[in-house]
Amino acid sequence: MKKVLIANRGEIACRIIRSCRALGLETLAVHSEADANAKHVGEADEARAIGPAPAKDSYLVADKVLQAARDMGADAVHPGYGFLAENAGFARAVADAGLIWVGPAPETIADMGDKARARALAEAAGVPIVPGSRSFAADDNAGLEEAGAAIGYPLLVKATAGGGGIGMKRVDAPAALLETVEATENMAEKAFGDGTVYLEKLIDRPRHIEIQLFGFGDGNAVHFFERECSIQRRFQKIIEESPAPGLSPKIRQAMAEAAIALAKQERYRGAGTIEFIMAPDGEFHFLEMNTRIQVEHPVSEMITGEDLVALQLRLARGDDISRLNQDSITARGHAIECRIYAENPDKNFLPTPGPLEVFRPPREGGGIRVDTGVREGDEVTYFYDPMIAKLVTHGAERGAAIEKMLAALDEFRIEGIVTNIAFLKRIMTHPAYLGGRTHTGFVDEHKAGLMKE
Repeated sequence: MKKVLIANRGEIACRIIRSCRALGLETLAVHSEADANAKHVGEADEARAIGPAPAKDSYLVADKVLQAARDMGADAVHPGYGFLAENAGFARAVADAGLIWVGPAPETIADMGDKARARALAEAAGVPIVPGSRSFAADDNAGLEEAGAAIGYPLLVKATAGGGGIGMKRVDAPAALLETVEATENMAEKAFGDGTVYLEKLIDRPRHIEIQLFGFGDGNAVHFFERECSIQRRFQKIIEESPAPGLSPKIRQAMAEAAIALAKQERYRGAGTIEFIMAPDGEFHFLEMNTRIQVEHPVSEMITGEDLVALQLRLARGDDISRLNQDSITARGHAIECRIYAENPDKNFLPTPGPLEVFRPPREGGGIRVDTGVREGDEVTYFYDPMIAKLVTHGAERGAAIEKMLAALDEFRIEGIVTNIAFLKRIMTHPAYLGGRTHTGFVDEHKAGLMKE
C-alpha cells in the first residue's frame, strides 16, 4: 500500500493527508468543481476532478470516485466520514476493484447502516436497546399506529438508513404520527435513497455518550474511552468532550464493556463508535454504531496520545499493531472539541456562506489543536456542511480545558462571514455547562441565555 485515495473533502481530507504523510504514503485527492482550489487539493500529492459542485453529482457518485482511484493508480481508499463512508456498495466496489478499503467489512457497514438490523444485533450481543418498533415501509398506517401505542408518547420517528441527526423527528401525540412519518419518509428517500422508518421511545433529557472503538477484524477489539456529545443543535453535535463529566466509574465500565461486546460479536475491523443515550437515572441504551472515523475523534486522540487515522491505515496495509491492547491505552487529562460553523445561531443556525476575508486560527501546541479544511481567502459555499474548523483543547482537568478553550476562541479570528464562535463562548461560560449538567436539549432549554438579545 503506497497510494491512498481520500474519498472526501474539507478538514477530514486534510486530517487523513497528515497521517498518510507520517506513514510515508502518497495521497490522492478528488474534488468537485467548487473545490478545485480547496486546501485538501493543494495538500495532496495528486488530485482529480470528479464533477459539478453538488455532492450528488461528485462526492456521492461512487463510480466517479472509483474511476479516479483507478486512473491515479491508488492502492487504497479512505472514505473519511460522511459521503460514501458508510456505503456498503461502495466498499464492495473498492474491494472488487482490487483496492484496499480502509474501513470495516462491507457486511458490517450494511448491518449497522440498517438501524433496525443494528438494534437486533446489539440486543443479541447483550447491549441494552431503547424500546422501539420494526421497520415500516410507506402506507403501513395501521402497523404504525399500533406500534406507536405500544411504545407510548412522546416518541421519535427515525429513518432506518439515517444518521448524523438526519431523518429523525419527534412526535408528542398520536394525532401527529402519520404526518410526521410521511415527512420523515420523504426526507429519508431524498437523503439516503431509502424511505423506510421505525419508531423509538423518546427518553426525556438524555445524555449522548459514545465509546470510541478499534477492532482488529478477528473478534478482538479495544476502546479509547468515552466522549460526551450532549451539546447539540437540531440533533447534530456542537461540543464534545472526554471524559464525560460526572459519569460514574461503574457506568463508564458498563458502557465500554457493552460496546466491546458488540464489536467482538461483529468481528469489527478498524475505527468505529458505539453511541448510547443515557437517561437521568444512569440507565443507558444503544443508539447506533458508526462504522467510520467520527468528526470528534480528536477528543480521544488528545486524551490518549494515539493517532486513530494512522491506526486505520496501518491495519489496512497489514502492519503489526499487536502492541495495541487495552492495558496500553491510558487516558490523561480532559479534552474538549468545539465545532466552528459558518452559521448564524441567532437565526436558527442558518448557514452563512461567503468569503473568508480573515481566517486566523489560534496557534497550535500546548494543548491546542485546530483541524480545518479552509484557508484565508477561501470561499465557504452552500453546497456542503457549514463546519469550517474543529478547535480542540486539552488540560490537566476539565476546568483547565475550558479555560484554554475560551482563550483559544477569543484568539480565533474569522471575518467576512458570520460564525458560531460567540455562541460557543456563551455555552462554555454557562453555569449549567460549567457544572456538567448537560443533556441533548441543553441548547433549547437555555436558549434565552445562549442567543444574542
